[in-house]
Amino acid sequence: MSHGSVIAHEYGLPAVAGIENVTNIIRDGSRIRINGTEGYVQILD
Repeated sequence: MSHGSVIAHEYGLPAVAGIENVTNIIRDGSRIRINGTEGYVQILD
């Protein structure tokens, strides 16, 4: 995860990384919206 964050930063790309317990929060098949600029993930259903 940290490598992806570094690369995103170097290229000026928005990214979201290091969300604690994300695999317990977001279930398989869930629809989500990721806002890398603001740094959040929204569960849509």
